[in-house]
Amino acid sequence: MTEGEFTGAESSPSARSISGELVSEPRSTPLAARQASLGASFTDFGGWSMPVRYTSDLAEHHAVRTAAGLFDISHMAEFRVEGADAAAYLDAALAGRLSTLAVGRAKYSLLLAPDGGIIDDLIVYRLSTDAFLIVANAGNRAPVAETLAARTQGYEGVGVTDVSDDYALLALQGPVAAEVLRGVAGLRDIAPGVEDLRYYAWAAARFAGTEVLILRTGYTGEDGFELLAPASIAVPLWDEVLAAGASHGLVPAGLAARDTLRLEAGMPLYGHELSRATLPVQAGLGRVVDEDKKSFVGQGAVAAPDAPVLVGLVAEGRRAGRAGYAVLDSEGARVGEITSGALSPTLGHPIAMAYVAPAVSASGTGLFLDVRGTRIPTTVTALPFYRRMK
Repeated sequence: MTEGEFTGAESSPSARSISGELVSEPRSTPLAARQASLGASFTDFGGWSMPVRYTSDLAEHHAVRTAAGLFDISHMAEFRVEGADAAAYLDAALAGRLSTLAVGRAKYSLLLAPDGGIIDDLIVYRLSTDAFLIVANAGNRAPVAETLAARTQGYEGVGVTDVSDDYALLALQGPVAAEVLRGVAGLRDIAPGVEDLRYYAWAAARFAGTEVLILRTGYTGEDGFELLAPASIAVPLWDEVLAAGASHGLVPAGLAARDTLRLEAGMPLYGHELSRATLPVQAGLGRVVDEDKKSFVGQGAVAAPDAPVLVGLVAEGRRAGRAGYAVLDSEGARVGEITSGALSPTLGHPIAMAYVAPAVSASGTGLFLDVRGTRIPTTVTALPFYRRMK
């Protein structure tokens, strides 16, 4: 893909920004009407009206684990960063070292505040020597836009453009995702090919005469792809992917299944495991921060020795802890709090992520969940809870 093909007119300096925008009603993605016709139930998520389920949470979850699911994640925010000093700028603006990222590859990173708190977690794709794509969380679009723009000071010629409204993003996830993608009618000129595309890499393709980016990333713990396409072709692309997967067990899937899938895979969710008050080391993301870089925002932030740390918890039975439920020690003292929890559809027992005191964070430590006044035995375990077969 050439540098100019992906941007189009929409990513010029005059492209829209939502910094300071007030949104009173949930926004809809370009696929809302199509999803309604498929029987989707909707929920407000990050200021967007999003499909929470089409049939049942369990059926959609199991489809992704055994075959494939197709998610609309067009609510996510996208930013294009370009200029001769774009790589150096990102090294200073983000926690990771992006200057060493090869063209065609992607990297998970963090946007930190000066005190080390997490403004957002995001994925950066290197499009060319001087151009990068950042995909951020929908609910953090405004603070990410403002922070990235502010940090361009001192980097002449570096531009950050919010292109979120111009694109749709589809997530095709599951063990047969690659087979489904190869069968999508109208998807042409995929380079590199699906077979050669590595995890955390991207490929260029064309659909309906328009460029599409195929990103081999995901948020379910399964193999899969995310398709970034102009909003104008979102509906035909969605239809063709569903058609290609019909004989493989592909189903449309909603946010409820996406949440239990990411929980099983031990993937953090901003607003639950990550926040402005969370330091990367507390969330087990210290490896994402490259402290060997010369200088970057949030450098040197160290959590207090007694700061809570993120752990996995497993329990028996059917009663699962939920976000906000207390974690107790053997004496009944509160030692932590659940951030996400569910009865795991794949594993068949309750799982949760929680922040607990370091003294009780070792794997194998026995604790209790306070589930509506009932103490449920639980055990600290290493994350993730589920790993796919490769």
